[in-house]
Amino acid sequence: MAQQKDGQHDFDFGIGLWKTQLKRLVKPLTGSTEWVEYDGTSRVTRVLDGRASLVELKVRGSAGTLEGLSLRLYNPQARQWSLNYANIASGVMTLPAIGEFKNGRGEFYNQDTLNGRSILVRFVISDITPSSVRYEQAYSDDGGKTWEVNWIATDTRIKE
Repeated sequence: MAQQKDGQHDFDFGIGLWKTQLKRLVKPLTGSTEWVEYDGTSRVTRVLDGRASLVELKVRGSAGTLEGLSLRLYNPQARQWSLNYANIASGVMTLPAIGEFKNGRGEFYNQDTLNGRSILVRFVISDITPSSVRYEQAYSDDGGKTWEVNWIATDTRIKE
């Protein structure tokens, strides 16, 4: 049996300050193609000796301001991460997305509701370099057969 890698440092690439360019689909899973764009920053801090990290997102755009907090926690037994997000406007944490990194790509999944319907959520982290990273969220309302991307963020490192 192949030994699983210890992934507790998978998010080390992200520690620091980032310029964030974000676009969000206004009405997901409705057939809408209207996107809004935001610009701002994300600050990522290592906590608990690297077994967790804290992300502070602050972006502004034509649709207003988004401020969010993400707590990423590593589970050493499962060798997986939970991504726990709260939009400051609601002040409530979403259900955690659970997953891991394989071959330089992170995939995380959870279940949520949208407009009273149960949906699946997929969060992908890809194109990781020392100076940039891409984050993409997609929803599925058919059990994961099809996915609609509704959130794309590209972060570029800011030298502090």
